[in-house]
Amino acid sequence: MASVVSGRLTKLSRSVAGKRVIVTGAASGMGRATAHLFADEGARVAVVDLDPERVLAVGQEIRDVHGPDAAIDVVCDVGDHDSLKALVATVVAAFGGIDIVINNAGVSLINSAFQDEESYEINWARTLDINLTSHSRLVRLALPYLREAEGGGRVVNIASTESIVATAGMTAYAATKAGVTGLTRSLAVELGRHGVNVNCICPGPINTGMTAGIDDEAKQIYAKRRVPLRRYGDPEEVAQMTLSLCLPAASFLNGATIPVDGGMSVRHT
Repeated sequence: MASVVSGRLTKLSRSVAGKRVIVTGAASGMGRATAHLFADEGARVAVVDLDPERVLAVGQEIRDVHGPDAAIDVVCDVGDHDSLKALVATVVAAFGGIDIVINNAGVSLINSAFQDEESYEINWARTLDINLTSHSRLVRLALPYLREAEGGGRVVNIASTESIVATAGMTAYAATKAGVTGLTRSLAVELGRHGVNVNCICPGPINTGMTAGIDDEAKQIYAKRRVPLRRYGDPEEVAQMTLSLCLPAASFLNGATIPVDGGMSVRHT
């Protein structure tokens, strides 16, 4: 009879315990689910968003379950460069470094080709600052710490299936989300040699604050017509993929763009 050898047959870890994580847009929706999930898996999380009360609420939800050191609350306008600099300084002071950056913050502002010029320009500029420029800035600011991360640094950029398909009247949103996929590929090529993996997720129709204004019946009709799984997704289903991209075991995944959309983007008829 063969003897049983204790231990593991594989060497790559599937744990993020002890990792230091920034999650932007963490006060609601996919960001909140992501912050919760990383905390559940033993990471220390910087809960980052613009609304002080909601940031505090999510941070406290984590601390109530996982203890006082599990999360810090950082109020930050990611569209402002100085605010991002302060964010990184705050996280490093609290955690001693940064291992993972989740660029999740985003806005969805009306931006129609037929819109009046002033509103169009304001919404275009704000959308660009938050949905795309902030991603690049935060990665650059965190890069010295990501390069020092044990086992390699991780960046996950949250784009959208609007980078693959598009909705009328949302030119800035579609353009920035497509830009996020391009930014991801470029950073993956440039930073890979420095031990930092950069990947991207494109969520499809998800039940978040952005879709809360859509009537439930309209959601059901859309999902049955366009989504092979015939439903909207849950924020945690996106968060689980985000976590997977940050596992030490995902060490050879770099430059990928992964739709989490129930098959919507591949459906032809």
